[in-house]
Amino acid sequence: MSWGFLRDLLSGVNKYSTGIGRIWVAVVFIFRLLVYIVAAENIWKYEHDEFECNIKQPGCENVCFDHFFPVSQISLWALQLIMVSTPSLLVVFHVAYREKREKHRNQKLYKSPGEIDGGLLCTYLISLILKMGLEIVFLVLFYKLYNGFKVPRLVKCDIRPCPNTVDCFISKPTEKMIFLYFLVATSCLCIVLNLSELSYLIFKYSIKRYLKRYIKKCPGSLDFSSALWLCHLREKIIPSSPGSEKNVDRTIWQL
Repeated sequence: MSWGFLRDLLSGVNKYSTGIGRIWVAVVFIFRLLVYIVAAENIWKYEHDEFECNIKQPGCENVCFDHFFPVSQISLWALQLIMVSTPSLLVVFHVAYREKREKHRNQKLYKSPGEIDGGLLCTYLISLILKMGLEIVFLVLFYKLYNGFKVPRLVKCDIRPCPNTVDCFISKPTEKMIFLYFLVATSCLCIVLNLSELSYLIFKYSIKRYLKRYIKKCPGSLDFSSALWLCHLREKIIPSSPGSEKNVDRTIWQL
């Protein structure tokens, strides 16, 4: 299977991400995609052929394998990688829409089409929520489909056409279990990174809105920290000292 499209998608998203978002891209690309391609895919490559039962009844091994592995673990892992990366397309499409809009009107409409603000901020937050939701959904699927994240060495099967309860053996159970634990760990790490980025953007936007509301009362060109301090100063002095508004404004102008 070719993963070039996912690599290109992650590279494109990296340009419009925050610092935390770039860490998420690195984790997905290095610790999930490369691990899948280089190692995990080969471990599950012949899982059906290496699944053996201690009976040669025609069809018995097939129905037992289908019962214990309704969806191949490696296929579900691949589907998870694709699904959790897809919401990032929303950001890429939104940036492309901004660029096309500027080109169509032949004028500068944004400071930068890739700057995370306004509608693009909403799109970015939605993509983060979708990523977290999909990660959680797939972790639950893994847990429910395979009765946890352990891979047993031996499973007992009594499904027809097996004439009685037979023992079936799974190949490389320890190695598969280690990789499944690694999958769970990286998924949890990605959830933490998405949640951190979501919190960071909401906090940053809230501070920005707070300053926009109060900076109007503070004339002059001030940096972030000075504006915040002067706005607090103005709010505290003016209500407690009627008639002092002009003096405070004069002081601010001098600063």
